[in-house]
Amino acid sequence: MIHPGAIQLNAIAPYFTMFPLDFPLSLLQERAKRGERVLDPFCGRGTTNFAARLLGLDSLGVDVNPVAVAITAAKLVSPTVEEILAEAKRILARPAPKDKPEGEFWTWAYHPATLQDILRFREAFLEESSSPVRLALRGLLLGALHGPLKKPGTYLSNQAPRTYAPKPAYAVRFWRARGLKPPRVDVLEVLRRRAHRYYTHPLPELGKVLLGDSRRMETFKEEKEKFHWVITSPPYYGMRTYIADQWLRYWFLGGPDSVSYGQNSGMNHGSPEHFASDLAKVWNNIALQCEDGAVMVIRFGGIGSRKANPLGLLFESLGYTPWKVVEIRPVPPAPRSRRQAISFLREVDPQVTEWDCFCRLVG
Repeated sequence: MIHPGAIQLNAIAPYFTMFPLDFPLSLLQERAKRGERVLDPFCGRGTTNFAARLLGLDSLGVDVNPVAVAITAAKLVSPTVEEILAEAKRILARPAPKDKPEGEFWTWAYHPATLQDILRFREAFLEESSSPVRLALRGLLLGALHGPLKKPGTYLSNQAPRTYAPKPAYAVRFWRARGLKPPRVDVLEVLRRRAHRYYTHPLPELGKVLLGDSRRMETFKEEKEKFHWVITSPPYYGMRTYIADQWLRYWFLGGPDSVSYGQNSGMNHGSPEHFASDLAKVWNNIALQCEDGAVMVIRFGGIGSRKANPLGLLFESLGYTPWKVVEIRPVPPAPRSRRQAISFLREVDPQVTEWDCFCRLVG
């Protein structure tokens, strides 16, 4: 029986695109057998891996985005609340780092004292971030790094969306026009509340996540056991600003202190043909990691700014692989209030229908 409080951990930090926990959880709950293994080659914020963990199934998540990997890693560990807070106090007692980001954005985004605390954690995690307690602490801070002011003491920043980081020039104009000053936030108190919310009901530590490119065979070189399930949602064609949209969280993990458009989803978005070819590389690679008869479920769709037919693109990518399509189901549209882009005056692309594509590995 899954404790309702344990499910809270899935919400430790947002990600700009993410499918609901019910999607992988219901599939695995109804059809997976004990001892089977689960793979997500585009794990995003680790929803598939967390669903597998809830059900006692081993899993592997892979993503090219360090933010995605850090969020997923925080969902696969179970330090105690006491361990998390003790480590937070140790880090906060460190001397303030001498190097800090400069510029108008940082002055408006964070109170100086809050920024100093954030920098202490950033420096500590860059030195070491492999222990369960630090993986959890890092995930808690990623989730609190920016968000709305309407819940005082919940987020560390000035007014901002929680799902993606605002671009600096626009954000400064927004804050200045409204006279919004960054609040002084008690970082330890924020961590105390979040740790109690997400880590009070521990789960067995199960599953792992890799920073890697699923198009490359060497990403899976350490895997010795085969997988029985693949549940995934690749980047939709044209969605290539994952790191730019998460640039503040990426900075916290060691990235630059400005928006970087040089890194993307890892997939080639130059044309539908190039994109389908890259997807095919992934499907062929993971086929080698799976048992004959393994089931793969792909949630896929499109964005309004691209004219490519998402289903046609997906079928093309599967055409030269050992995966056989057995069923296609349309996904009911998400309520507008739950759409990720609706915040901070951001325009929303017209949604294109999503599908769940069920495949079976034919040996």
